[in-house]
Amino acid sequence: MRPFDDIYAIASDRKGGPEALEALLSCPKSPAELTAIPDDRWLSMMARCLFQAGFNWKVIDSKWEGFEAAFDGFDVGRVAFFHDEDMDRLLSDKRIVRNGAKIAAVIDNARFLSDLSRDHGSAARFFADWPNDDLHSLHQLIAKQGARLGAATGQRFLRWMGRDTYILSTDVVARLVAEGIVQKQPTSKRDMAAVQQAFNTWSQQSARGMTQISQILAFSV
Repeated sequence: MRPFDDIYAIASDRKGGPEALEALLSCPKSPAELTAIPDDRWLSMMARCLFQAGFNWKVIDSKWEGFEAAFDGFDVGRVAFFHDEDMDRLLSDKRIVRNGAKIAAVIDNARFLSDLSRDHGSAARFFADWPNDDLHSLHQLIAKQGARLGAATGQRFLRWMGRDTYILSTDVVARLVAEGIVQKQPTSKRDMAAVQQAFNTWSQQSARGMTQISQILAFSV
């Protein structure tokens, strides 16, 4: 496993120099900014990510205003108590993509967020307070307790909400393989722990967060 500066140099060369590379990097929200996000926006992003998975993103984006209306603005308290009549209504609503399994997942995720809000004051506080040096456990928790939020879907959900996190995209995994950290797409607890440790080491070396490290790894491939 190479020092982070070596990987940064590879990415910089590929993207036309340090200034060009830095311009491509995202800046995550601060914990205070994350905590201020209401729970309905977390549910909205969960829904958006799970509906985009395996589907044309442009179609989902073009229908998103209809999704917001159909799901009552993704109000967590309301959606968590959707019942059979609501499912029937949504399955006939032409404003959204009428996929029964994904609609049911949105309802399940509202209940997941409702539980987090009850136990932690808000779902936002739960996500904001989770330590960066144990993100793989957060990813596992979201995959297990959430619905259809495994692998990159859950990671992408956190990133798009502004939470500092890595995403194990094809390019990121390719760099991890090249550095000898894993041999393939990590799925086992052992591999995920190894990935986390590598990110922790690179974070210490670079004083960067997980989002930017992840992006630099991707740009190095």
